[in-house]
Amino acid sequence: MSVEVERKFVCNPDIQKKLSGIGAVCVGQCQFHDTYYDSPGFHLTLNDVWLRCRQGSWELKCPATEKQQGMEENQGERLCTRYKEITSLPQIIAKVREVMKEACEEQNRQTFPPIENEIKECNDQEHRRETLVTNYCDEPCIKQGDAAKDKVVGSKDANRCCVENGGDLAWLREMNLAPFAEFTTERCSFLLDGEGKEGGVRVDLDQADFGYCVGEIEVLVSKGHEVQSAMKKIERTAHRLGLSDDQKVEGKMHVYLQRYCPEHYAKLLSAHIL
Repeated sequence: MSVEVERKFVCNPDIQKKLSGIGAVCVGQCQFHDTYYDSPGFHLTLNDVWLRCRQGSWELKCPATEKQQGMEENQGERLCTRYKEITSLPQIIAKVREVMKEACEEQNRQTFPPIENEIKECNDQEHRRETLVTNYCDEPCIKQGDAAKDKVVGSKDANRCCVENGGDLAWLREMNLAPFAEFTTERCSFLLDGEGKEGGVRVDLDQADFGYCVGEIEVLVSKGHEVQSAMKKIERTAHRLGLSDDQKVEGKMHVYLQRYCPEHYAKLLSAHIL
C-alpha cells in the first residue's frame, strides 16, 4: 500500500515547454480505460472510497488521514489530495467489505448474505450484472452518443477484461456493486528525477475521451509521515511551473459526474466529498 499525494492543474498550451524548462523528462505516453464501481446507495464514494478496474487490474483509493499535529497547511498544500492506493485484490475486497458493512450498519441494514447464497441466486451472471446496472440509478448516466452510453450501461468490455485476467466478479455481486462511470484517458508522463529537492516528482498530462484535459503533479510515498515532504515537493514544482494557488482544479471524475451523473454528483457535493 502506498500514499498518493497529488495536485491537479489546468493544462496550458505551453505546459510541455515549461516542463522541459525545469528539467522534466518525458517518460512515455499511454492510453488506459477506467471503470468505476459503487453500490446503488453510493456507499463507497460517499465515504470518499473509489473502486476502479483499470485495464483489467483492480485499484482502490481511500483517504489518507495522517496529518502531523500542530502543522498548518498553506494554500498550496491545501490544493493537494492524499489517498492510500491499494492494488492487492484480497486487500481491496476486504477494505470494500469493511466500508460497505459500516455504511449499511449506519442505516440499520442487515449485513450482506454469504457469497454462496449470491451465487445460488444468480446462475446467469450476465443477467445479474445487467440487473445491477439497471437498478443502479433511477436515471442511468448518459454520455455523448449511443456508443458512449453503451459503455456506461453494462460495461461489458471492462468485466470481460477482468474475467479474462482470472478475476472472479462474485465479490461485486455480493456487495451489489455496479459501474457508475467509464472513460478512456490519453496520458503523457514526465519525471523530475535525481538527487535534488524535486526528485521523485511525476507530472501527468491527461486528455479524457469526454473532452476534458487536466494535469497532475504526483508523488508516491510508502509511509504516512512522508506526506508532508511530498506536499512540499509538489508545491515547489507547481511554483516552478508558474501555477497559481488561487483555486482548486477539478479532476476528471469531478467533471464526469457533473456532466453525466448529476444525482450522484449532488450527493457527493452535499457530503463535502467533491
